[in-house]
Amino acid sequence: MNLPNALTVGRIFLVPLLVVVLLTRFEGRLILGIRKELVGAAIFGIASLTDALDGYLARRRKQITTLGQLMDPLADKLLITAALLSLVQLAQVPAWMAAVLIGREFAVTVLRSIAHDRGIVISASPLGKLKMLAEVIAILALILGQDHLQQFYVIGIIALWIAMITATVSGIDYYLRYARATTA
Repeated sequence: MNLPNALTVGRIFLVPLLVVVLLTRFEGRLILGIRKELVGAAIFGIASLTDALDGYLARRRKQITTLGQLMDPLADKLLITAALLSLVQLAQVPAWMAAVLIGREFAVTVLRSIAHDRGIVISASPLGKLKMLAEVIAILALILGQDHLQQFYVIGIIALWIAMITATVSGIDYYLRYARATTA
């Protein structure tokens, strides 16, 4: 297994650890003397960095593989879904917002799979990348904003709204690009 794929697998293994840290009640909210919010943010931050790093390394080292192309988006969806659902459970994210963001992920994945089966390539859009960045910022800020750091919570909610808007617009963009490709 090459390094980019190992980073992707590592991101997948961090997902259950993140959920455990976020949803387990620790004595005094501390894990080995560190506030659990900081541990959760660190886990999520490291996992998010591996997303950027694995793609960069795969392209730079010319190690793009079919396995990596399939696992990377799966790892992204697992990470974001687990984080959002955990934050819903913690009452940091409204359930309807998580449902819209997660639903958009599945809809775009299905659309891109159908397009692929028909020989149509729908590449990742810049809006989709902006959505992912907004989601990462929102989730990090909302994890840090639990209970004590109100300014992080406000930043998280603003970033979550940006993610919602870009998710909706990019979802429509993916559908329109697919529709144009099938009618051309």
